[in-house]
Amino acid sequence: MSQARLKIDILTLFPNLFEGPLNESMMKQAKNRGRVEIKIHNLRDYAQDKRKTCDDKPFGGGAGMVMMVGPIHDCLNKIGGKGWRILVSPRGTVFSHEQAKKLSKKRHLIFICGHYEGVDERVHDHLIDEEISVGDFVTTGGEFPALCLIDAIVRLVPGVLGNEASLDSESFSQGSLDYPQYTKPRKFQDWAVPNVLFSGNHRMIGSWRKKRAFEITQAMRPDLIKKTES
Repeated sequence: MSQARLKIDILTLFPNLFEGPLNESMMKQAKNRGRVEIKIHNLRDYAQDKRKTCDDKPFGGGAGMVMMVGPIHDCLNKIGGKGWRILVSPRGTVFSHEQAKKLSKKRHLIFICGHYEGVDERVHDHLIDEEISVGDFVTTGGEFPALCLIDAIVRLVPGVLGNEASLDSESFSQGSLDYPQYTKPRKFQDWAVPNVLFSGNHRMIGSWRKKRAFEITQAMRPDLIKKTES
């Protein structure tokens, strides 16, 4: 197998959360084709005590537990190299398609999954290159958001998708949502597929798709239109 186009390391307290999703569907194909290499690192393997403690109470008091800087630091040192270090964090930049494209062009990505009340501030200050959020909501930890990021990035790596031309028409690739899609049957109950799609006139179909994509974007995500116009 040739050298992977993209190497990904994941630092987490719950490695089993990744086993299923990273071994199914497109992700499995990407690994089998040698386009991506993914390694999962259990931070508890880098704990300094027999109980494998990786979190503790916050200095100054407060609710919950905070992930310790030591295990994260030591795991990053073990990985080595010049990977781009990403902390999955609610205070990070909200992820976008453009960001996915940029990250898909890197050779090595390292994802650090926070948990509990977050990570020691010294991780933010000294051990990462970027913080990314998947949106203005809270999840139990950074594992599921990390899976979303990895999926969005890996599918953009050359050679991963069977038909890479499909990337050009997807939602967000042109700054808008996708146009409506239909397949068999032509009529289901009283719901019929628009006749234009059976016209054979590709220019007319393209015009209809562009118009409908704009209408859907205007109704569902008008912020995308404003962003394109600015």
